[in-house]
Amino acid sequence: MNRYELLTIFSASLTDEQKESVTAKYIQLIESNNGKMQVVNKWGVKKLAYPINYKKDGYYVLFEFDSLPNVPKIVNDLMRIDEAVIRSFCLKKEA
Repeated sequence: MNRYELLTIFSASLTDEQKESVTAKYIQLIESNNGKMQVVNKWGVKKLAYPINYKKDGYYVLFEFDSLPNVPKIVNDLMRIDEAVIRSFCLKKEA
């Protein structure tokens, strides 16, 4: 298993309930693919460095998890089509 960091920017226009729901959805997706969640850091709403799709603010969440190498692709593919996600970036941490 490898350790991964996934930084995700969700739309800041989501309600608090929707933010919790979409965060829980990705935690459950990782765990249902035999991943092990280590840390979920909710950084909150922050100003973006530059507008993305006319949005100036985003809700940042950092996921750290252990999984097999195929899981980040599964998560990225789903995030790519999710309208709640503005941007996401996943990288493998070195041991």
